[in-house]
Amino acid sequence: MTRPRVLAIIQAGGAGGRMDVLTRERAKPALPFAGVFQLVDLPLSNLTHSGISDVWLSVQFQGSTLEEQVANGRPWDLDRTRGGLRLLMPEQGTGSLDEEGFARGNADELFRIRDQVASFAPDVLLVMSADHVYHLDHTEVVDAHLEAGAECTIVTTEVPVSEAGDHAVVETDGNGLVTGFAYKPEEPATGTIATEVFAYDPRVLVEVLEELHRELSADSEAGDTGLEDFGDHLLPRLVERGRTVAHPLDGYWRDLGQPHLYLRAHQDFLVDDHDVLGRADWPILTRQPARAPARLLEGADVVDSLLSAGSSVAGVVRRSVLGPDVVVEAGAQVHDSVVFARTVVRAGAEVHWSIVDSDCEVGSDARVGEPGVDGTGDSDVVTLVGRGSTVGEGAVLAAGSRLEPGTTA
Repeated sequence: MTRPRVLAIIQAGGAGGRMDVLTRERAKPALPFAGVFQLVDLPLSNLTHSGISDVWLSVQFQGSTLEEQVANGRPWDLDRTRGGLRLLMPEQGTGSLDEEGFARGNADELFRIRDQVASFAPDVLLVMSADHVYHLDHTEVVDAHLEAGAECTIVTTEVPVSEAGDHAVVETDGNGLVTGFAYKPEEPATGTIATEVFAYDPRVLVEVLEELHRELSADSEAGDTGLEDFGDHLLPRLVERGRTVAHPLDGYWRDLGQPHLYLRAHQDFLVDDHDVLGRADWPILTRQPARAPARLLEGADVVDSLLSAGSSVAGVVRRSVLGPDVVVEAGAQVHDSVVFARTVVRAGAEVHWSIVDSDCEVGSDARVGEPGVDGTGDSDVVTLVGRGSTVGEGAVLAAGSRLEPGTTA
């Protein structure tokens, strides 16, 4: 049987403002995960193992940080003469103000590239974000989408109702037909949410995008289509048409788009792979240089932590993730934190409930963050240290502090 022609678009273009100083100088999907991966590695690996080889990676903000990471698709066998990985960059001089330049939301972006999608003429268009952690066989999504004759298939997961308001909430009739859709509602009706993985009938998608643009653009300023994000107008209109279905995702799923969620996901993986990492049949592929093994030196005290290649520990590490080539000197302590590559924590320093970017130095006897706070539940108490920064000897960064990249405290 001939397989359907599938095009996948990974939307990785936003500025990632909620990650604050961590995304000042990088695209959010280039953030590390579990020490040895980048967030963009996960959707690319899921697509590759699903046999999908036509992948467009849409980048707008700090695109060069992603371009280097994805290496023309080589780690995922997507560096091909035909098909493979293609980077979509903002363009000018290609159309009206509403069709070129930087998009103002993920639905807006789909409108701006609709002609390219139509020219490719896929049978199914997969669209996904790049700041979530999960395992998914997209073949199952495509097959379910086609079998249902759907205009849109929303991959869904379950979260506590108290957390659903941060997402797009989905209601179904019990047979999979989506009957209700609310984007970040104040009072969610259910804990069923969109994972931000969608399968579209591309012809219907283009038709609806153009229809919405005609309706919305008159009230928008030049260069703004009015379409915003997928949950503002696009998905509600598709649900109204009555041919949108839900496809439940079994297993682990986590949004990493805010500091406390980023920390929470890392805490989840300290002692359990959740059937996402470490799968021999579905490995997370990445581009990482060869490094020396990690070293635990005399006096090291490490519990429930992930240590990346090249790291060296002579101090205390508790419930934390150390990136490649991180050094924790004797007498230093790192608790409940994520430390990026090549950062040094000097003797006597303490790091608690913090995310410390790459190439930083935490000076002797410095204090970053505070013990006793719960950084998995509130971004305001997570301390963030930007790339290439220095926390001086004896300096104190209180819980929730933000240190800009390249600065000194």
